[in-house]
Amino acid sequence: MTRTGTDRSRTPEGARTALRDTLRAHLEGGGSLLLTGPEGIGRSTTAARLADGLAARGHRVLRCSPSPSDRDSPYLGLIDLLATAGDEALDGLAAHERAVLEGALLRRTPPAGAGPGTGRDALVLRLAVRKVLAALATTGPLLLVVDDVQWLDEPTARVLVFLARRAGPHHAVLATLRTSPHGGRGPDTAPARELCPQPVRTLPLPPMTVREIAGVLDAHGVHGGPSWPRQLVARLHEAASGNPRTALELAAGLHESTAAGSPLPDSSEPLPVPESLSRPVLDRLAALPGRARKLLLTAGAAVHPTVELLRRAGCRQAAADIDLCVRHGLLAPPDRGALRFTDPLTPMVLEARAPYALRMEAHRALAEAADDPVERAQHLARLAAGSDPVVADRLVEAASAARRRGEPGTAARLGRLAARHTPADGARTGTVRRLTAAEDALDAGDLDFARELAYEVLEDAGRAADRVRAWTVVVDASGQAMAEIADVFPQAVRDAGEDPGLLAPLHYRMSWHAWMVGGSAGRARDHAARAAGLAARAGDRRTEVLALTQQAALELFLGLPGAESTLAAALAAPHDAYAMSHHNGPIYLKHRFHLAHDQLDEARTELRTLVYTLRQRGSADCLSQCLIGLAQLEIQRGRCRQALSMARQSLRIAERAGLSQGPAWYAVALAETAGGSLGEALAAAEAARRHSEDDDDRLFLPRALHAEGRIRLFSGEYARAARLLRRTGEMESAQGQGDPATRRWHADLAEALARSGAVDEAESVIDRARAQAVRLGRTGVLATLDRAAATVCEERGGLEAAARGYEEAAARLQAAGYALEEARTRVALGRVRRRLGDEDASHTAFARALRVFTAAGARAWVAGVRAERDRAGEAPLPRPDAIAWPERLSSTERSVVARVAQGATNREIAAGLTLSVKTVEAALTRAYRKLGARSRVEITRIVMTRPAA
Repeated sequence: MTRTGTDRSRTPEGARTALRDTLRAHLEGGGSLLLTGPEGIGRSTTAARLADGLAARGHRVLRCSPSPSDRDSPYLGLIDLLATAGDEALDGLAAHERAVLEGALLRRTPPAGAGPGTGRDALVLRLAVRKVLAALATTGPLLLVVDDVQWLDEPTARVLVFLARRAGPHHAVLATLRTSPHGGRGPDTAPARELCPQPVRTLPLPPMTVREIAGVLDAHGVHGGPSWPRQLVARLHEAASGNPRTALELAAGLHESTAAGSPLPDSSEPLPVPESLSRPVLDRLAALPGRARKLLLTAGAAVHPTVELLRRAGCRQAAADIDLCVRHGLLAPPDRGALRFTDPLTPMVLEARAPYALRMEAHRALAEAADDPVERAQHLARLAAGSDPVVADRLVEAASAARRRGEPGTAARLGRLAARHTPADGARTGTVRRLTAAEDALDAGDLDFARELAYEVLEDAGRAADRVRAWTVVVDASGQAMAEIADVFPQAVRDAGEDPGLLAPLHYRMSWHAWMVGGSAGRARDHAARAAGLAARAGDRRTEVLALTQQAALELFLGLPGAESTLAAALAAPHDAYAMSHHNGPIYLKHRFHLAHDQLDEARTELRTLVYTLRQRGSADCLSQCLIGLAQLEIQRGRCRQALSMARQSLRIAERAGLSQGPAWYAVALAETAGGSLGEALAAAEAARRHSEDDDDRLFLPRALHAEGRIRLFSGEYARAARLLRRTGEMESAQGQGDPATRRWHADLAEALARSGAVDEAESVIDRARAQAVRLGRTGVLATLDRAAATVCEERGGLEAAARGYEEAAARLQAAGYALEEARTRVALGRVRRRLGDEDASHTAFARALRVFTAAGARAWVAGVRAERDRAGEAPLPRPDAIAWPERLSSTERSVVARVAQGATNREIAAGLTLSVKTVEAALTRAYRKLGARSRVEITRIVMTRPAA
């Protein structure tokens, strides 16, 4: 069963939301910001949302948005900035200062012979503006927003430079600066930076991701109906270079074309480029001689243009023409002979505007010049009109070559072309070619294309085998969102009749459906066993291996004694290369059995070998899933940097290929929890949960909840952690989990329950899990349960027993090789020893934990543990959960305030909560305002007099 999936949770928010959060924290901390980027990239929108968000948090925001015509209007920028500052803001000025400033603002006529831009009055004006800003800043932090700073009039710019050099605490600046598109040389940022008080951060606004572009298109409703297929959106994203305004213009042109009756273009057809985007490209092309334009047309028609290929294709003076195009900014300098257009729109405009005869001439020349059979076949297909058996056969051969070298997306496009060029009397051959193309599209993650091809087959095919094969493509293309295709199975089973060879793959997929949607591992296991038996009767080795693997995985989850025998049968079944290298195959599952037995090194060896194989030749889906598994394993082994790298690679692959992103975000959440920041980890966990809920994926949702619950647990939000982890346990238990080593949430749930006061319930969770772990011999699970039991003892007041429990659990975890779990246990031991007054033993426990965390690269833990180790002789920190906080305080603000009441410095708080000092300062500022406090002493008094929660 493929793990790709649809993405129905398209919103404009995503990486940019996280970016805005980071930038907002910088501004809240008193820093200034300069956003740069080309026209349409979203500088103004980002600046406006940042400013609006800060205004809602109590900042006074003054704005100006100059245009090109404003540069010659003295002080127009200053007039706009102070437009909302009424005359009362000027009341504190001396008479001459007020007269000069009001003259600059055109609120009065300046005295004869005087003016804000002349002599001494220029200095008077600057000092007056400084005083006004200082007065405005007394009511809250002050932010000046200058959008499109390149158009700011020079007199206003000189005033802002003066203020920036003498800003003190009065204001910060958020400015945006337009740069040239496509990597061209843009304006110098130094003059714009001079307007911004220190510390100033310059950030080129990155292009949007495919997901963000999809959200922008949905938000603007440019498609006029249902969302477009993901691959079409990906093409829009690529053509626009991630620029949202360009993407919107392209989408509007496409909508106009489809509204006029044209179908959506498939992957082999060009996108229509509207006149607003075509005209600038055509103007640049018009400056070139005809020979250079011909070279660009040929390069645009080539699949992989190189200097040598163009020379062989008739561009005799290719080197000189390429150099000319590079100077005009149309081509990037050749990279080892390979060529790239600086603007993806250029080849699209060339193809749309060039005469048909010239386009065909370019394809003919490239077909003769290409030494790559895949590229040659694609050019031959463009030259062929209608059915052509010779061209169709060449395309099939090219598709096979693309498949062998790990390019399933290319193979899918070539296969469809082959089907189209297949003569009508070869209808059966055309059907098979479409089905093969659909399966290639699945491997490439092009789910919409795969579904489209499958339904083309279902419209015409009469043979049961072809129809069932098409139905399996439809099922596999649903990925995690299997709830959407429940009605497919009855139709497919009817088509399959009594044929075991056709029923076997269907029962295999029904096993996944029963587990992911029905939430029953028992029913899923029955379907898998039936699929394996049917496949063995039919001689379908691939389905037999995959079904036996699925059966073994379910038996492991259920805690059944025959699980290892079933896995052995899968490994001993007749070899099938696809099944053996698949992430749902027995080799991948073998590492999970190693993990259940705490054999971490053996598990890593299995996974690394499989990942190496998949990098050479394998689907994006399989590689993404195996990287997720390897990331989790590296976390358990205490290799956090490697885990972060693996998790992020998995997410990039999932995003690029259009796979369901829930599993990858889950891996990122785990890796960030261990080796990154808890803030990033929480954002990733929430993304994993949203994806799983959108897909109605009951198999993966509990894991996403577990990740979020752990983060809440480590952040001290015990009640919230308990709710999330309790839901995890309920879902996993309802599915039939009988082996606690398969999903290790039990100890975390027990600890969260104990810390939130539900110690009896925590003990019950431990007892049930311990009985299962003892029966199955799960040593590592038992060690974590021992830690949870020690937490129960601690919460009941048995500190000595708790200390002994933590000591024993840490030793067992160390022996089993679970480095981070060992260190986490030693942190708990250090806290208990401190409560017992044994400062030396406490320091030793913290120091040992710190050594492990440091060696592991566990950034999310190191700073906090170091701060605890060095906080000798202090009383325990107030627990945020132990205080009845006002609802208006966020969880971060509560944690910061609790530590302020303890007497911790901002730097200590930042280390303990794994936040930046600036973020702590900003949270404390907000808390002062919400609580009505003016000092840390008042904060302490408020906390100490709050009732217990």
